[in-house]
Amino acid sequence: MIQRFIELGQGYSDIYELLELAKGNRHRIARLFSFQTTINDTKVTSLAIAFHPTTPGDFQAIYICREGIPNPDLTPSKRFTLFSELAEELELPIITLDVKPSTIFNEKELYYQHLIGILRMNRYIPAMK
Repeated sequence: MIQRFIELGQGYSDIYELLELAKGNRHRIARLFSFQTTINDTKVTSLAIAFHPTTPGDFQAIYICREGIPNPDLTPSKRFTLFSELAEELELPIITLDVKPSTIFNEKELYYQHLIGILRMNRYIPAMK
């Protein structure tokens, strides 16, 4: 199985694309995630949606808006509110995880591999086959 993060942006206007992807593919959605981190003393959030793997092909896409949304516990945000409304509409919980910031990794791909490891370890996404 191939699991890959597909970055749409940092959560500004691209959050609307993330929401539309979810609404148009609601039958494929496996999990909703909120990754909390701190960058330069600012608490930020990444929002992500993991889809069920494709058949055939065993490709699991995880769409993400990376580290551009203020932490909703500290700063109310319309973008996070829209994501919460989506979760209610889909009747799925938002899984919140505290993670390291992408800035400590030399490459974004290493950051995404790190997140995939966390998600697999916690059994939020399937293990490799």
